[in-house]
Amino acid sequence: MTDLEKGLEPNRPERKRRPMPARMRRGMYVLPSLFTAGNMAVGYYAITQSMQATAAEPKHFDHAALAILFAIPFDALDGRIARLTNTASEFGKELDSLADVITFGVAPSILAYCWGFRMLGPMANLEFKHKILQLGAVLCFLFLICGASRLARFNISENPLPKNPGRPGRKYFVGMPIPAAAGVLAAFVHFFNGTPVTIWWVALIWMAMVGFIGFLMVSTWRFWSGKEITLADQHPFQLVVLLAGMIALLALFSETVLLVVGLGYMVSGILARAAYSWRRRRHRTEPGTAAETRTA
Repeated sequence: MTDLEKGLEPNRPERKRRPMPARMRRGMYVLPSLFTAGNMAVGYYAITQSMQATAAEPKHFDHAALAILFAIPFDALDGRIARLTNTASEFGKELDSLADVITFGVAPSILAYCWGFRMLGPMANLEFKHKILQLGAVLCFLFLICGASRLARFNISENPLPKNPGRPGRKYFVGMPIPAAAGVLAAFVHFFNGTPVTIWWVALIWMAMVGFIGFLMVSTWRFWSGKEITLADQHPFQLVVLLAGMIALLALFSETVLLVVGLGYMVSGILARAAYSWRRRRHRTEPGTAAETRTA
């Protein structure tokens, strides 16, 4: 079959793709860093809002919580953009980690302390109140340390495996990711519209929550990463409907939806660890039980 029969122009050389100009190539490397800088800006805004909040103006706590929650998809975008544009670099990786320490480590720890402990009401035992404030500050600082340690472990690990491995075809995080941990704390604050804790026993519960979330970050338990989900596998119409439904739920019931999502993700890692321990315990007892039956 000739070129004319194929519908091709004869003797026409194939067009070569023009290489991307050097200036445009450098601009593509800057694009992921712009999202990382936006992530840091949101974290800085959350810190300033936490410092401005008072019992008379709790809206600043809510603004800080929303800023941290807004930074979570912002943090996911910079990595995806770097992979899509093939502009991933060691500089971008380190900058992203530093941004995460600020936005998901420093900002939520300051918010957790100011919202959960600093606004306690008057108490008869002033020494007990002082101890709560001290322990709260220590636990919030430990949250920051755990988050930074989680990021450092993630940066130096190559294909890390959790202590309780899951399905071979799915990808997991080892330990709770720091954006998810910060999101749970921020979701609690947003659920109460920024109204701070003023009762001492509620502050103790909050103290336990902050410490437990910090432990989950440095644990070796598995948490679902969702990296196997790709937008290419979804039909565009279904994706649009799903996104529209999620946006509508967030607009109408953001306080409840965000808290349920955050707690659901946290509990999923706890249940996965509990189920794995239960299966191992059952497998250990089965051979012993069979041996006892044969002896009898």
